[in-house]
Amino acid sequence: MKKIIIIVTAFITIMLSSSCEDVVEINLDQSKPRLVVEASIEWLKNTQGNFQSVKLSTTSDYYEEEAPAVTTARVQIVDSEDHVFVFNHVSDGIYQNSYFEPQLNMRYQLQVEYKDEVYTATEIFVPVVDLDYVEQTENGGFNGEQIELKAYYTDPANETNYYLFTFKDEKASFEIYEDEFTDGNQIFGYYSNEDIEPGDEIYIELAGISRSYYQYLFLLRSQIGTNAGGPFETKPATVKGNVVNQTNKENYALGYFRLSQVVETSYIVN
Repeated sequence: MKKIIIIVTAFITIMLSSSCEDVVEINLDQSKPRLVVEASIEWLKNTQGNFQSVKLSTTSDYYEEEAPAVTTARVQIVDSEDHVFVFNHVSDGIYQNSYFEPQLNMRYQLQVEYKDEVYTATEIFVPVVDLDYVEQTENGGFNGEQIELKAYYTDPANETNYYLFTFKDEKASFEIYEDEFTDGNQIFGYYSNEDIEPGDEIYIELAGISRSYYQYLFLLRSQIGTNAGGPFETKPATVKGNVVNQTNKENYALGYFRLSQVVETSYIVN
């Protein structure tokens, strides 16, 4: 995850002629690097879920392609029964644990110590229903002529549930759902892409997520959808996750800690 904060400090006029084209770099103010936390603990149904990882990096300058990895942090997750799971750094900001114990509906706290500051985030491990089946039709897209897939699942009645769908082929598509108007019904996640062709294999994942993570993803999607005006457009507000700097709240982190049970399947387009 790479968070970019841009402040334009100069107005630049680029003169074009038939004989030459100048390459111009915009001078940008540099902001203080912030910790970025990518902590998605996922438990695939019918597996033990013991092997988990957390990725830490910092925000970087606009012209840097890679976010700098954090390699010196102390990372652990503690459940509500005080079981401690230490995550050790392996490479490139990836911290791993091979004996994690997932328990549905249990509360977990992520604890990160970095540069003498302590960051924490708390979430509940969210269960998920099974996928019922996948249906293919030929009337998707804006023109109604594209291949589309519908992955059906049955929402539990009299519960408030939130879902994250992931569809992957050469690209990846993410969709979020809530059951406010579909409680207890069989419904579906939808995927259509103009590049889908017969023979393609589409991987489908359904994850249960919390209300707060749903709202976080909703805000992120809204920001991405409106940020299309280039560097001179007013920038959207920073979307903060659930990671809190307990030592210095002004030096907030970016990213999110969530725990989800997931189910997955694949589908061959015909």
